[in-house]
Amino acid sequence: MIDWPILSVLICVPLIGIIFILLVRGDPEIVARNVRAVAVWASLITFSVSLFLWFYFDTTSAEFQFVEQRLWIPSLGISYYLGVDGISLLFITLTTFLSLICIVASWEAITVRLKEYMIAFLFMETMMIGVFCALDTILFYIFFEGILIPMFLIIGIWGGPRRVYAAFKFFLYTLTGSVLFLIALLVMYFEAGSTSIPVLMRADFGYNLQLWLWLALFASFAVKVPMWPVHTWLPDAHVEAPTAGSVILAGVLLKLGAYGFIRFSLPMLPEASSFFAPLIFGLSIIAIIYTSLVALMQKDMKKLIAYSSVAHMGFVTIGLFTLTTQGIEGALMVMLSHGLVSSALFLCVGVVYDRMHSRLILSYGGLIHRMPLYAFVFMIFTLASIGLPGTSGFVGELLVLVGLYQTNTLLAFLAAIGVVLGAAYMLWLYRRVIFGELQNEALRDIRDINTREICIFVPIILGILWIGIYPNSFLTVVHPSVERLIFLSQSSELTYNIPVGQE
Repeated sequence: MIDWPILSVLICVPLIGIIFILLVRGDPEIVARNVRAVAVWASLITFSVSLFLWFYFDTTSAEFQFVEQRLWIPSLGISYYLGVDGISLLFITLTTFLSLICIVASWEAITVRLKEYMIAFLFMETMMIGVFCALDTILFYIFFEGILIPMFLIIGIWGGPRRVYAAFKFFLYTLTGSVLFLIALLVMYFEAGSTSIPVLMRADFGYNLQLWLWLALFASFAVKVPMWPVHTWLPDAHVEAPTAGSVILAGVLLKLGAYGFIRFSLPMLPEASSFFAPLIFGLSIIAIIYTSLVALMQKDMKKLIAYSSVAHMGFVTIGLFTLTTQGIEGALMVMLSHGLVSSALFLCVGVVYDRMHSRLILSYGGLIHRMPLYAFVFMIFTLASIGLPGTSGFVGELLVLVGLYQTNTLLAFLAAIGVVLGAAYMLWLYRRVIFGELQNEALRDIRDINTREICIFVPIILGILWIGIYPNSFLTVVHPSVERLIFLSQSSELTYNIPVGQE
């Protein structure tokens, strides 16, 4: 452990970057170059600080570490309360890594209102890191909802032709559930007399109250995941968002709903979570199979990947509510893998879109003849999405299926059908885009991926292979936190011992 406020530093570095961007003045070309440089350095420093956490993190402990606590609103007992466990450490690193990737990916793609764009991205990075660090419910809510503002602007200003419609649909869907989330947090505060997440984890809410609180939280988290049938905002948001917007939306924002289940629903409302587990299983199976079939019918590459995201997140929710070590750890690995793989797939779509200005599958074909390096990179991400052994996608889905088999054999069989369908739509996409004869004369002059794009893809490929070959390096970190979560989720008498100073 270290004695300086590293989590506050992590949250504030992107904000310092915003201040420097606001101070940039001069010729438009100089301003653009300096704004890009500041954004890259701010995100790179943030990523470096997040890696620093790993050196001092105690992987044998389930307790929250690097804790910072200061009274914020004394009259209500609300604190500026930060801390991380193995689960949140995983997502903080994923957030800082993908934020850096997004800044670099936007280097040439964004030319209009560049300063405002970079400010929005850095502000969103602060909000995302804050969500995974917050241990006070009100602070968590502020970060959780603060993400909506920059994402709404990124879709609405720098998106495609239907960007305004997609931005408002995204905002209204998520905001509606968030109102019920806030009401649930207020009820929990009045019942338990605290806004501290560790304290609420051991609070004893009545059974009937748990049911209502769980439904209120579910209304917010289900939209964020998103679960079927409240997933319809996602394809529109992905299609209209700029490439980097789709990357951060798929890579991090979709994980917030599942993280909410981990932090609130499962440990604080264990009896309600057990009661509503069949509902989660049913909705997740529908999401896995139905959205996979819908993905097979898509003509737009981004829409296909968006529907595949809903299917993959179905594995996450079903794994979490198995309440088994394999199921929950598998769900976490699926989230980590999906964050890398889906982001990479959206970046692959962005590469050809920047050259051809089309996302339609019919516009492509035979790219292997003109872009062999791109075809190789796209192949790795396609196989990782399918879940080929040796890639990140295999580990998470295998663990989820093992945990689900222990819970219900039929559900495990139905979920396995989703794995087969996933292979079908991804291989169909790859064949249509990469193989065959050139379908468009304009493709004869298309150039292969450049040095900047290689620098973006190589770290993601290394991450995917690292997780697939040596998953224990991540499972070891999350295991104590998962065991604590299972204990809290299966016990009606919560006796989790909170260390002095964390109440």
